Amino acid sequence: MKADLDLVDQAKRGDQMAFSELVRRHQKTLYRVLWKFTRDQILAEDMMQEAFVKAYQKISTFEGRSSFRSWLIRIGINTATNALRARKKHHSIDEVHASGPGEMERSLIYKDLQKLIQEELLRLPDRQRMALSLRIFEDLGFQEIAVLMECPYDTAKANYRHGLLKMKASLGRLDWVKNINELEDDRVIKLKEYILEVEG
Repeated sequence: MKADLDLVDQAKRGDQMAFSELVRRHQKTLYRVLWKFTRDQILAEDMMQEAFVKAYQKISTFEGRSSFRSWLIRIGINTATNALRARKKHHSIDEVHASGPGEMERSLIYKDLQKLIQEELLRLPDRQRMALSLRIFEDLGFQEIAVLMECPYDTAKANYRHGLLKMKASLGRLDWVKNINELEDDRVIKLKEYILEVEG
């Protein structure tokens, strides 16, 4: 199997089949990153397609200083960030009320938590949201996050820390968010891990 860099070299020479192979190899990863970043299936799919179009158009500028995967993810996240910024709306977290998980349907609790976290993520500055999403949802190390963000290691770590502190402060205002022990289905496992990370 050819290495990504070999396929990139072929794509630079106009080999569309080589680029199609790169798409095949990385579309699942890119979609997963974008879905976790946007929490919107349709938007993630649209941004994935747009990112591949941009990558194809800019393939000649790829210099190999990072992996093709990292370069592609950076294009995808930048594209998604611009899209989210364009449709961003301000909602007050203070409008969210709940009397406790014992009085709510499991699916509604999950939906409310998911919506709450997405709203709070969108309130973060772009680079803090990017660092937080890549660290928690993709389990990337700060070295790779720094490459994706095109910034020093310490800057990536600082953006993550500041974003984490803001999320912790916001989520801490809702006590019922912490009490989700009954929600043991697959949909909320990552969500619970995320909340524990925020509270850690």
